[in-house]
Amino acid sequence: MAENDKHRARIFLHRGQLAQARAAYEQAVADDRLADSPQELSASLGNLGNVCALSGDLEQAETCYREVLAIQRTEHNQHAIAHTLVNLGNLHIGAGRPEKARPYYLEALDLLKPLDDHRALGILYHNLGMEEARQSHWDQAVAHFTEALECHRRIGNEEGLALTYSQLGKTFLESGALRQAEKCLNNASEHFIKLGNAPGEAAVLRLLAALYVREQNSASAIRCLERVLSLDQHYRLPELAGDTGLLAELRQSVPRP
Repeated sequence: MAENDKHRARIFLHRGQLAQARAAYEQAVADDRLADSPQELSASLGNLGNVCALSGDLEQAETCYREVLAIQRTEHNQHAIAHTLVNLGNLHIGAGRPEKARPYYLEALDLLKPLDDHRALGILYHNLGMEEARQSHWDQAVAHFTEALECHRRIGNEEGLALTYSQLGKTFLESGALRQAEKCLNNASEHFIKLGNAPGEAAVLRLLAALYVREQNSASAIRCLERVLSLDQHYRLPELAGDTGLLAELRQSVPRP
């Protein structure tokens, strides 16, 4: 019965039917408890936790992940433990409790380093960088983002490179290091273009426009926003109205010859 429930849950999840997916995984968890299968129970609880997190029920998701962690610790599966620790950290970030996320992230980091899981390490360093940047700890944020970039490069993770260059550029921009910010944001833009990620490219160009406005380089800011507007219109991005207004303001601010 458990396998049928898990199959149904995967179908519901693929369709975005979270309530039905949750019910199916809850039944799978009950079946796995009766079967006294710790590994299967751990997997079902993890999936149930993921669905609860997606549904916004962070408390129940944490309960699931904690039970998963307890099972994994008895089996000494370091890789699985690290990923569950990251999930718990992410939950606390989502709940606005970054101070509680940090210990989970740091323990996961200690476990992942010897395993050379560069994909997971890249994501984890990125998450740590985000938290340091939120607290305006610029040097620590830059250090974590730099570590993340190195991990992404080792495995050729284009999406990771795009996202981390973007956040590193934003960090430099907010800390006033405009030249480093410009370089990182241009790198991010190139990676987003390779990926065909129009919303990502547009977001980076908005940051570049803000940078050029701070430098009073209206011509470059306008070029960035003109590109953003073309992306907004072509891909029907929700920021179209705001970008249109900002571009109009910039054009009006430029002295006429």
